[in-house]
Amino acid sequence: MNGLFGVAAELQSFCDRQGWRCCFIGGLAVLRWGEPRVTRDVDLALVAGFGSEERFISPLLASYNARIEDAADFARRHRVLLLESSSRVAIDISLAAFPFEEQMIDRATPFEFETGLAIRTCSAEDLIVLKIFASRPIDIRDAESVALRHKGRLDWIYIGHQLRPLAEIKGDRAILEAFARLQAL
Repeated sequence: MNGLFGVAAELQSFCDRQGWRCCFIGGLAVLRWGEPRVTRDVDLALVAGFGSEERFISPLLASYNARIEDAADFARRHRVLLLESSSRVAIDISLAAFPFEEQMIDRATPFEFETGLAIRTCSAEDLIVLKIFASRPIDIRDAESVALRHKGRLDWIYIGHQLRPLAEIKGDRAILEAFARLQAL
């Protein structure tokens, strides 16, 4: 696990030197807010906006290895840049642009995973929003672990406010059903 934290800290420093707004999501955020589980990659949300993605893609590809052929084209089409650290740790960079994503990154706070090694992760509430929106079985389990670990301390009004428009965009009522189940835990 220590390798992941080092890769995350290095990536965060790289983004900070560029003046980019970002935070860690995915498995590293679950380690902070939910039940610990194995994670093998580093997931970062990076505010790129719409139309200026190249400003971020090019420097990242100059500093990190692409995991797939035509990674830049894939990132432009799917808004995820698939990279790899020099130690071969997978890095997924989400090119954030929606208001929720920008707010999530602005709300992120540092957490010291190891002595002297702090990385910014999204809040517990924002992690639940991301996990319910993704809706894979592992994501639902992660959201449940966060909800149970922080029972009575989560801002369910905020979570609902963020999830409703995302569920509408995705056209998936199951998102709101999963939200209701989590609230009832």
